[in-house]
Amino acid sequence: MRVVSLVPSLTEAVVATVPGALVGATDWCSHPRDLDVVRIGGTKNPKVERIVQLAPDLVLANEEENREPDLAALREAGLTVLVTEVRDVPGAFRELERVVAACGAPARPRWLEEARAAWARLPVPERRTTAVVPVWRRPWMVLGRDTFAGDVLVRLGVDNVYAAHPERYPRIPLEELHAAAPSLVVLPDEPYRFTAEDGPESFPGTPCALVDGRHLTWYGPSLVEAPRVISEALRAALG
Repeated sequence: MRVVSLVPSLTEAVVATVPGALVGATDWCSHPRDLDVVRIGGTKNPKVERIVQLAPDLVLANEEENREPDLAALREAGLTVLVTEVRDVPGAFRELERVVAACGAPARPRWLEEARAAWARLPVPERRTTAVVPVWRRPWMVLGRDTFAGDVLVRLGVDNVYAAHPERYPRIPLEELHAAAPSLVVLPDEPYRFTAEDGPESFPGTPCALVDGRHLTWYGPSLVEAPRVISEALRAALG
């Protein structure tokens, strides 16, 4: 198999499961750290001609991360495109099984079994808290309804204030975020790179949890460690 991935989390999954199959990945595919394949542009602006030149047997994409016109252009060029749709943790496991099978994996990989086990043995949270989860600023955008990251947090005891919003990633003015009076603000380091110096200062008086965006938003081998890593960040913020 020759595979091109337009999704960072799927890139990591393919490399971990079918070594040597991946021939191209986006500029945002940062794991594994030593990834050495042809870079084909961003998730939103892939270089279609470059991908076609690589002659992949399969292109991996995601309905949220990639644009339909780009995927249509790849199909028109005669390439097979597998598009994933992930809105929750169980859905991530189903799609990952589909992806690794399509890439020629002879069996379900060990990391996927370990990830399933890690999420299956989660204890019932002793307490629940409400949070807003910004994913961008200038303008401020937050997690809304029906998102994978939102489901991850719910399973760890964090209820998203905007989970019932009609949009999946609504733009909410900062003053409205303050008025929502969350008990916690969860600040991932992607897609916007929130840091201790960039983000918490906008929410004085409210605990802020700085979390690894890969563990919050990626579905792949990172799911093995995600429950522990995110829980530790939440506990550190809440005390």
